[in-house]
Amino acid sequence: MTWLITGGAGYIGAHVVHAMAEAGERAVVYDDLSSGIPDRVPDGVPLVVGSVLDGERVARALTDHGITGVVHLAAKKQVAESVERPLHYYRENVEGLRALLEAVTATGTASSFVFSSSAAVYGAPSTGAELVTEETPCRPMSPYGETKLAGEWLVRATGRATGLSTASLRYFNVAGAARPELADTGVSNLVPMVFEKLTENAPPLVFGDDYPTPDGTCVRDYIHVVDLAEAHVAAARALRAAPGRDLTLNIGRGEGVSVRGMIDRINALTGHALAPTVAPRRPGDPANVVASADRAAAELGWKARHGVDDMITSAWAGWQRLHPAARGG
Repeated sequence: MTWLITGGAGYIGAHVVHAMAEAGERAVVYDDLSSGIPDRVPDGVPLVVGSVLDGERVARALTDHGITGVVHLAAKKQVAESVERPLHYYRENVEGLRALLEAVTATGTASSFVFSSSAAVYGAPSTGAELVTEETPCRPMSPYGETKLAGEWLVRATGRATGLSTASLRYFNVAGAARPELADTGVSNLVPMVFEKLTENAPPLVFGDDYPTPDGTCVRDYIHVVDLAEAHVAAARALRAAPGRDLTLNIGRGEGVSVRGMIDRINALTGHALAPTVAPRRPGDPANVVASADRAAAELGWKARHGVDDMITSAWAGWQRLHPAARGG
């Protein structure tokens, strides 16, 4: 098969493209380069520059490259920004997905569709210390989470109506890098946010320390981006092997780490000792979200292999490559 990877020049998308190539799958990248970097795309992998909102351009890419499956990662993903700009997020994430699916079904080239969803669909689960399963009620707390849940509905409905095989992968908190040149260049996720502060010799920020968790800070399930990329390959192959499937899967490790605990590990592994400063809570942040990944193991034969220390050290190597001042830390 040949897979169109939307957002394939982005942080997660590039890892998916590299994982596909390493697994012997053919890939074509479709990216508007609003945050993607062309140099992340492997040699020999075509790059089509365009927005998923441009249905005609998507359709040409599908037919010109003989696409038989789609992995859709292109989206806006910052929770706080989505609270401030809900219309922008619904346009990019929901209307963009609708336009893409319309192109996919109109051309009839692709038989499989893997959708990048998010643990944000769960909102603040009332499971206490229990793991979040795919049956946990979805009550998103932000427009970003709403767009991802609406996206799942749209993907599933399209699959049922057209026979398209579909998988929605609910990512938990992604960190790390396969190699320094593929590292996250943004600062919207916790690990690079902390790196940025440490590079400035400033205390990292903790957004709220009064949550109902052991140390008062949010607890999250962190997954290495390499493991996440391998989950996409496994999902793509599962859809190819069994046409008509409809999968919804958590992609996480099943281990919770608090924000304060993560900052402590980052300090230790990077040679810093800057105590965090507590800032007000951010809107849309739930207290505790940790995955049960049992279904992904059963359906895909996939399991995360990397721990938190691997995520931090690989991400730090990438950060130092981009920010030479950090090398003296």
